[in-house]
Amino acid sequence: MAKSSARRGWAAVGLAASVSLVLAACGGDDGDDETAGGGETGGGDTDCEFAADYGDLSGSTVTAYSTIVPPEDAPLEASFDKFEECTGVTVDYEGSDEFEAQLPIRIQAGSPPDLAIIPQPGLLATLVRDHDAVIPVPDEARANVEASFDPSWIEYGTVDGTYYGTPFGANVKSFVWYSPSAFEGAGYEVPETWDDLIALSDQIVEDGSIPWCAGFGSGDATGWPGTDWVEEVMLRTAGPDVYDQWFSHEIPFNDPQVVEAFDTVGEILKNDEYVNGGLGDVASIATTRFEDAGLPILDGNCWMHHQASFYQANWGEGVEVAEDGDVFAFYLPGIEEEHGNPVLGGGEFVAAFAERPEVQAFQTYLSSDHWHAERASHGNFVSANRTVPIDAYESPVNQLSAEIIQDPEAVFRFDASDLMPAEVGTVAFWTGMVDWVTGAETQETVDAIEAAWPQ
Repeated sequence: MAKSSARRGWAAVGLAASVSLVLAACGGDDGDDETAGGGETGGGDTDCEFAADYGDLSGSTVTAYSTIVPPEDAPLEASFDKFEECTGVTVDYEGSDEFEAQLPIRIQAGSPPDLAIIPQPGLLATLVRDHDAVIPVPDEARANVEASFDPSWIEYGTVDGTYYGTPFGANVKSFVWYSPSAFEGAGYEVPETWDDLIALSDQIVEDGSIPWCAGFGSGDATGWPGTDWVEEVMLRTAGPDVYDQWFSHEIPFNDPQVVEAFDTVGEILKNDEYVNGGLGDVASIATTRFEDAGLPILDGNCWMHHQASFYQANWGEGVEVAEDGDVFAFYLPGIEEEHGNPVLGGGEFVAAFAERPEVQAFQTYLSSDHWHAERASHGNFVSANRTVPIDAYESPVNQLSAEIIQDPEAVFRFDASDLMPAEVGTVAFWTGMVDWVTGAETQETVDAIEAAWPQ
């Protein structure tokens, strides 16, 4: 991307397009149609028409559980208000950074939540196959998804031919956070190629600073930011086709192409001249909380931090996130020209563990155009719903992310560790990254992860 605009290279989406969809979803249009399951499109005297098909749910409660914790949980819970107001249902929400470990325990104990917002399709598949506890998606919710999402989002939520998880949020991971004002003051330009990125890192070292800061810490999920690095580089060195073979185990985890990706990442993360600005040495990456890892950019102790679009919630009050602000993000450049500029992303899926009417109604609501447009306009959130206009998003980073997701020319791939079996993607791969960054060799790391693959 050029210094003048982080958006260059992506097809722009008209900012005013489809504004009527938001007006309709909020009851501000004259239409009189309703989507399946109540995705409201206007008309009538109230903005609660979406709830008309749900029946009388007053006095009931739905429990919801996810990985979303402060500060991101406040706008999430606020997005449930309209459902609660219009149905009389109370949504009892809990977020935890021990979600991946605790959810199976709760299921085994016979006390799962009514709904879980699951960030890994691989975990969803494990819960379906090993615990037989997930309820298939209601027909009304599936109709909502079929109408407004790319078909791949149904594939991600399908296990053994049955649809279990509706799309919730989406994110773009292929970002590097930096300070535009600091770059300008130092005379640095946003790199457009991988060679440019390494040259910039070397220049920062020559100028007496440490270019990168990183952190893998995330409670029971510690290690996942490291998997994102490897996935990014796999897409850029081996290409999307090999990437698909990798997460589906058509090639082993210890394939030489995976070794190359690890070693390429190591040229940054295991380089004691490059990391860990303002936080410690290379080993400090394993213990630094991911929420804190980019903050040294604000005081000039590091210059770049790789993290997804959702990281903007961690910058704190008074920090302007914009192309000419205190911090912004640029696209992590490609490596091999033949593979172009691939995009790594992720997302969450809503799965139900109870079949009560209020639970099905809430899952249906969370799949609707109404909720996705409402949620997009508040806080740090990106939707893969194609009816949400770009200018519905308040944040420039979210607008950029939505443009990338909606760009038909982008080569988008879902987070590989999220697609792998849970014992690999959310256990062995996570812990393997911690071992690797604290001293383990690449070959022993990938061999150990390969050994964890279920037979």
